[in-house]
Formats: sequence, C-alpha cells, structure tokens
Amino acid sequence: MTTADSSRAADTPEGGASTTEPDQRNQATTRWRVDLLAVLSFLALALWVTLRLWLDPRDGLRDNRTDQAQFEWMMAHGSRVVTDFAYPFASDRMNVPEVVNLMANTSVLSVSIPMTPVTLVAGPRMSFLLFLTLGMAATATSWYFLLSRVVVRSPGPAWLGATFCGFAPAMVSHANAHPNIVSQFVVPLIIWRTLRLGEPGRWLRNGLLLALVIVWQAFLNLEILLMTAIGLGVVIVALALGRPDLRQRTRPFLAGLGVAAGVTLVLLAYPLYVQFFGPGAYRGLSPLIRGYSTDLASFVAYSRESLAGDEPGARGLAKNPTEENAFFGWPLLVLVAALVWWLRRNVVVRALALLAVVFAVLSLGREVLFNGEATGIPAPWAILETLPILHSVVPTRWALAITPVIGLLLAYGAQHARTLATRNPSARPQIRFATVTVLAMALLPLLPTPLPAVRLEPTPAFVTSGAWRPYVAGGRSIVTLPLPDTHYADPLRWSAETGLEMPIARGYFLGPDTRPDRHRVALFTAPDRPTSDFFTEIRRTGEVPPVSQQERTAAEDDLRYWRAGAVVLGPHRHADALRRGMTELIEVQPTYTGGVWLWDVRHLTD
Repeated sequence: MTTADSSRAADTPEGGASTTEPDQRNQATTRWRVDLLAVLSFLALALWVTLRLWLDPRDGLRDNRTDQAQFEWMMAHGSRVVTDFAYPFASDRMNVPEVVNLMANTSVLSVSIPMTPVTLVAGPRMSFLLFLTLGMAATATSWYFLLSRVVVRSPGPAWLGATFCGFAPAMVSHANAHPNIVSQFVVPLIIWRTLRLGEPGRWLRNGLLLALVIVWQAFLNLEILLMTAIGLGVVIVALALGRPDLRQRTRPFLAGLGVAAGVTLVLLAYPLYVQFFGPGAYRGLSPLIRGYSTDLASFVAYSRESLAGDEPGARGLAKNPTEENAFFGWPLLVLVAALVWWLRRNVVVRALALLAVVFAVLSLGREVLFNGEATGIPAPWAILETLPILHSVVPTRWALAITPVIGLLLAYGAQHARTLATRNPSARPQIRFATVTVLAMALLPLLPTPLPAVRLEPTPAFVTSGAWRPYVAGGRSIVTLPLPDTHYADPLRWSAETGLEMPIARGYFLGPDTRPDRHRVALFTAPDRPTSDFFTEIRRTGEVPPVSQQERTAAEDDLRYWRAGAVVLGPHRHADALRRGMTELIEVQPTYTGGVWLWDVRHLTD
C-alpha cells in the first residue's frame, strides 16, 4: 500500500461511508496536534539526555572529550567550505605538512555545511551541541512519521517504536560525542523512498529522490548507510517471496532502483575515489579496532546510562562508554522473542527477526566473548573482516543496527494489541492493562539518564586573541604539547575556534600507517615520530626521559618537518614535566604569554 492509499483508507470509517469535509478537517487537525506532541516529546528527551551540556556550555562530554573536539573541528571545516570555498574532501589545517582525508573520516559535510550560520555566530561548540541534540530528536521524529504514515499508520504504536529507535541504550551511548551515528534521521527517508519505488509510472522520479537521500546519508555516515542497505535488502527480498500480490510492481521497482544506483554512483564517484585512493587514504581499520566486538553478556545487561544500569555493571562488557551497542536487558529480549512468535505470520516480522539474528552474530567479532572472557568459539566475522568495505566496519556496531529492528517490532506489537482491543470490546481493559504492564517491565529500565559532563579547560588567550598569527606566516604550523592524538585533542578545539585559521601539527584523525609492513591500515593519528614518542612518554608517566644529542637532533628535524613556527603548552596535569622536556630538547627557554608556555622556534626551522 502506498502513502496515498493509506491516506484514502484513513479517510473512510469502518462502516465504509465517506466522512464529511468538516470531519476530515477535524481529523487532520487532531492528527497534527498528536504529531506535534510527539515531536515535542522527542525534543524533550534529547534535551534530557544532553541536559548537563545545556546547563553549562563550558562543560564537555566526560566520557569522550576527544571525539567532541574532533567534531567541533569538523563543524568548523564545514563553515570554512562555505566561507572560504575550501576543498571539502581533505584539509591541510591539521597534520601539517600532510593532509587529512576527510572523506575517510567523519567529516559530516551534509550537516556541517548547512549549519555554517550557527558555527559562525555561536561557535563550533554550540554547533556541535545542536547537531547532537537535534540529531537525536530528528531521528525519532523521522521514524515516527515513517511508522505513523507508512508502516503501522497509528500514532501511539508509532511513537513507541520511534522513541526506542531514537533513544535506545545504544543511541544514548553513542551520544557520547558521536552525533554522526545518533543522527539517523535520513534512514527512515531511505526506507520510505525505497518502498515507493514500486509505484507504477513514477520510476524515474522515485529513483532520483532515493538517490538524493542516499547521497545525503553518505555524507553523514557510510557505516549506517551500509547497515541500512543490508537491512532493506533482506526485507525487500522477504516481501517479494512472501507477498505474491506485490510482484506486479517488480518492473517499476527495478527501474527506479537502477536510476537510484546510477545517479548515486555518478554523484559519489569522485568523493569515494578520494576516500579510497586519494591522499591520506587507508586500507581498512587496524586489527585492534576490528577486534572491537560485542560481548554476548551485554545483550541482557543494562548500559551505564540506563535507569536500571550503572558504570560498574557495564564496565568490561564494552570497549568504552561510547560503544555500548547492545544492552537491551532480559525483559526486552523476552518480549521481542514473544512478539516475533505472536506476529510470525507477518512476513516483515519474520524478516526483521532474521535481520536481528544476523546483526547480532556479526557483532560478536572474530571470537565470542562472554563477561569479558574469550570463549575460544570462533564467530563468522573472522571470515568477513578482511573483505573490501567490511574491513572498515567496527564489528560491534552491527549490534547498533538491532535497535531500529526492535523499534519496528515494538510498533508492530503495539498496533496488533490495539487491533485486538478494538475487535474485542469486552476484553479491552484487560488487553490494555497487559500491554502497558509488559511494555513498562521491558522499557522502563532502559529509560536514559543525562550524559555525564566535565568542565573543559578554557581555550587559552594566546589562541582566542590571535597572538598565534605571526608564528604561522609563510605556511608554518603551531606544535602543541602534548601533541594531539586519541588521548589529547584540545588543540583541535583551539583550531576550530579560530575557524581553522590556526594550522596544527599532527592531530586526531584516521590516516594511513605508512611504516614498512603496516599495509597502510588506519591509525588514529599520524605515524609516530621521535619527538611525538618523547612527549607521549611524558604525558603517560609525568617523567622526563634522559635527553641525548640524538634526541635533540631528532627534535629539530621533526620541527622542520612540521614547519613549526612555535611550540605551545597549555594547561595540563604534567605541564611542568612537558615544559622541562621541551626546554631540554631544543635548549630554548619559553615565555609565558596568553595562558600558554611559548617556544619561538622559527630560527630552528628556517
């Protein structure tokens, strides 16, 4: 049934008589009021999850400050594309003198570019916070309209399923500075446009519209796009096999799909070429990251940000607080199994159940883990992880794809219960009581709590005042101590606040490991250099290693490589050791200015 068919059906009461025009207007008004309440509830939930950041914008996400800094940098890059006509797919503002391949990173161009006015007026931190908050609310909203208009066509069940899709434990976990992952509002649009492909006579129009939303998602997150494509493929095949009445739509569907594929390939050909073959491209994730898998015990546990969960209970079941991709709890899993059995005659439900099992198995990684311990049982991902495209997927995130599957099953189940209550008026109170009780037992423990926040170090006046400008003249960069990486990304935030006008050495990004025998797999920063290793050791231990002439020579070589104009040290718990180490390395005394220790190294790098 198409959306138009659904609308016509909604306008006809059960008796078959056509409603009057005033009745139709009243129904439409009532429905949009319900829709508005649903959207406001999603916004309220998103504000609740990010509450601590809104109460004090000087705070940041406690459990993932580095990714927050990276996304603030990405938001600044998007505005620079608009204001300076900067090249969108790579940047030389980080990792000087090399470039960062932004297509191979989370550049979120489909959001950062439209949000340029916010970034310019309110700054990249506010832009990031809006992206995170509105992304969650928009995801639930998009699912609500898909469910209420196309799938179950009833606002209550649609609200239930959409709320889970937008605010399930995995989504709240990724709200720890992964706005590109929680912003899945394009996914329901892709599903909707795919279902419309079968409309006769509209294959060209529908194919073009599908291509546009696919491209939109591609510049938001390719991992989510891959999971969506697999999920849709399974459901469409199941519909084709289980619904013979739909086979008459095969020709327009395939024609529209061909148009969508062709247009998508044309629009994405160059960006994907840059991603896989351009400067800074890499060949899959490192074996360490490809080892991020879902612990079998986490499927029945509660996440640290769920009402029934806590940090000790979740610790050890996920690699970090941002990758709690399962954590559904026993009651919900039992409910889902019961729903699948109850609705087993529905071909879509059977396809969704199959999808959930497939995604769960893939998320287990190379070897099954249980309660943090390796079981020795191999998992299918061990065979698939080296395949092209799949070698860039973090395996535990396959479990994230189970969230919308469960959301859809909840919507189907609630709608079926509603239909039973309508058909059995005498048992209506009992059916409603049972439905509410079961849903409360399964879902109340999963209610999200506000994400923990921590006060971020303020950006030094050296950066905000523009005092750095003379030191970057002639293509030079600013070298920060410690050098930025996965553990310290404050310099990315500093650069973002300058609109990326302040270029920095090294950074926090995915780039190729160019060392011999590393096959250009991804690193979460640039390959190590002697000086970066020296300061990583100081940051880790708080102690200054012995400095020889060899280290001094290597430091000067590294500063020349980075085209350093100045080295700066901002607030840090090992600031004294870092300052001593730099001073001993280059035998130049620093000056304290604008909240940083400053070494002018232009005479060393000329």
